[in-house]
Amino acid sequence: MQNDTFTVADYLLTRLKQLDVTELFQIPGDYVKNFKQALEKFKGIETIGTSNELDATYAADAYGRTRGLSAVSLQYGVSTFSALNAVAGAYVESSPMVVISATPGSNDRQIGNMYNVLYHHSTGNLKADQEIFNHVTVASETLSTSVGAAKKIDKLLIAAITHKKPVYIACYSEVWGEPCKRPSKKKLQPKVKKSKQDALKNAVDQAWAQLSSAKKPMIFAGVEILRHGLSDLLQKIIDASGFIYTTTSLGKTVLDEKGDKFIGTYSDAASIDNVKNYVKESDCFLTLGTIITDDYLWFIENKYSNMVLATTTEIRVGYFTYKGVTMKDFMEALLQRFENSKSYPLKEKAPKQPKYPEPWTSSSDPKYNDKPDVITYNRFFQHTVKHLDDNKMWDSINLTFGVSSAMYVATNIYGMKKNSFISSAAWQCIGYETGAALGAQLGSKKQSWTIAGDGGFMMICQSLSTLVKYDVNSVIFVMSNQVYAIEQVFVDIDAFCPNGKFDEFDYLPKWDYMALAKAYGANGYQANNIKELNKVLEKLRTSKSNKPTLVEVIIPEKDLAGQMKNLTPQVMNCNK
Repeated sequence: MQNDTFTVADYLLTRLKQLDVTELFQIPGDYVKNFKQALEKFKGIETIGTSNELDATYAADAYGRTRGLSAVSLQYGVSTFSALNAVAGAYVESSPMVVISATPGSNDRQIGNMYNVLYHHSTGNLKADQEIFNHVTVASETLSTSVGAAKKIDKLLIAAITHKKPVYIACYSEVWGEPCKRPSKKKLQPKVKKSKQDALKNAVDQAWAQLSSAKKPMIFAGVEILRHGLSDLLQKIIDASGFIYTTTSLGKTVLDEKGDKFIGTYSDAASIDNVKNYVKESDCFLTLGTIITDDYLWFIENKYSNMVLATTTEIRVGYFTYKGVTMKDFMEALLQRFENSKSYPLKEKAPKQPKYPEPWTSSSDPKYNDKPDVITYNRFFQHTVKHLDDNKMWDSINLTFGVSSAMYVATNIYGMKKNSFISSAAWQCIGYETGAALGAQLGSKKQSWTIAGDGGFMMICQSLSTLVKYDVNSVIFVMSNQVYAIEQVFVDIDAFCPNGKFDEFDYLPKWDYMALAKAYGANGYQANNIKELNKVLEKLRTSKSNKPTLVEVIIPEKDLAGQMKNLTPQVMNCNK
């Protein structure tokens, strides 16, 4: 903190520290220099200087998911526009983030108006940044003066922690350095919106009627439960109802997965058969906090009328919708019904939790059945999950994923800890996972294990050097098959036939990953077969290194995981 003048930048930093933001991701710039200089002097928040904007903002996204709020400081225009994709992902997937920037100041604007000067990093519209970020934030502000700055900053931060989504704040370049009053020592709190009691009662009555008449009800939980701190309430509903439950891919690890009612994650056709069968046979879904994407079209088309749905934006029972009812109030009122119910013992209806089957062998590509030492997607997870189980490592790690074949296969994992599966399952961004590793580890204080496709890793490999710079010992597994396999699956699945050919745009360049790891200063291992993979896993367990590790996992170009084959509507025909 500056010793002379307490500034607008100091005010924001103090508020962030009160909200447990102890690291702030940054890209430098001249417009934002006053904020940057204040950050350098501020005690209690470490500056994390990253390689590029996506590196910074993917990290901030994952930090927000694990810590409850994050912040990233970006240069005007060239930097904010580069980060837009990552902020959009945080917006879609409900990760609270403060995007901080600065614009040309008052003097610059006067010169620009007088001489028709186009300032660097500007499109000519000095409002463009905020106008664009209005589409991917829940609140935005550009401060032209320090007058009223404290109140506006508080309002933005409250919006971020209330809605669990990004906000955008910029200042004229000089304003970050202008004097400002100090904030109160009481940290900001989310706004609590209460339901309309009549609407709440009507919604719960209708929900109770539908649940009571169901013969095979179950719970379908989503990520909003986790983001809004309602996991304990969800657990109480599970205990009181006796219902089994599943989650979306994005909502995976909304609770510890060792609970006696968790049947596995529902990722539509990529799910294990047991989960698909339970969903198919269920006649009522208590759907809580779910973000329903087009990954779940079968579910929507076949189970829409069977849903009791409560999210932050909608309360619906079958085809009836209810305005003025919050998800939390609805869940609390429904829990009370379950706890007070004596006349209708719903617990007797609830099916028992099935024994979770071994999901990997049956989903591994049969082309490699006679080559048991070849690493396939499913064999990678089979051995890696066994290693984590056997060594009781789930308490100390989290997994990060962008959209890739590996992410869909990984949804079959059973036994992870709460909030330890961090993915771009809704926004579906290739490359998210490698940048997210830094923020996930700093935010959770658990080691991040990232499983990246080689195409995704190539997009943002510089993140590895940021991990090295700050001695963050994350592990990056690169599934190295030299193709965009997930893209090819949905373009033409016959390419995976023995005589099939990938489209030219799906072929990737060949990289020397071990040389890359050395160049960045990271540890590097290569696993060419199952035996080598198990040796690498053991080395990772016993390593005392404070550097990140890059592991190249060699898999066949045409390995087609069963989960991915099931996801595509195409019928594979290798006899053409």
